Amino acid sequence: MSVDETMSRIDLSALIAAVADTVSAHAEELTALDQAIGDGDHGLNMKRGFEAVRAESVALAEKPLPDALKAIGTKLVMTVGGASGPLFGTLFLTLGKELPTEPDRTELAAAFGKAVDAVAARGKSQAGQKTMLDVLYPVQAALAAGRTGAEIADAADTAAEATKPLKAIRGRASFLGDRSIGHVDPGARSSALIVRAITKTLERG
Repeated sequence: MSVDETMSRIDLSALIAAVADTVSAHAEELTALDQAIGDGDHGLNMKRGFEAVRAESVALAEKPLPDALKAIGTKLVMTVGGASGPLFGTLFLTLGKELPTEPDRTELAAAFGKAVDAVAARGKSQAGQKTMLDVLYPVQAALAAGRTGAEIADAADTAAEATKPLKAIRGRASFLGDRSIGHVDPGARSSALIVRAITKTLERG
């Protein structure tokens, strides 16, 4: 299956497991990144949130896709904690609100764009300020441009790495000023990890 096909054949349980496994496997890395420029709890928070989603994967997979995404967003808001909970929660909640039950690629790209804009509004941020938006906007552009899953994942990884020379303008890292330069943003990195887990699972079918 590719990201060009409708979402009706998605195995949501497999997607949830892939994301939870990836976040858990990289929790220490995310924690180390956050220790450099944040509160040091991003890895643990993200792992806790997606493990909570995994615990409800069977019930979630029985829901229509929009309802499942909204339930995932709500669960992330409740369990991730910190700033990441509301931001990742907003992403999934808005996707659930904007997507039809069986979206095509055009509808997915449009809904994802609105979801990223909602994250930007929630965080009062924009691209270039060393946040997860620096990955989400390039991913949306790649999706809208018809890129393959592997190309979208590569774009996400490249965008995350590109946050390293940026000075943080928003979030906890912004308090460090110039000292935030030289570190990959943990939210950008976790976003890239999630994107690769999802695209790899979809392409594998």
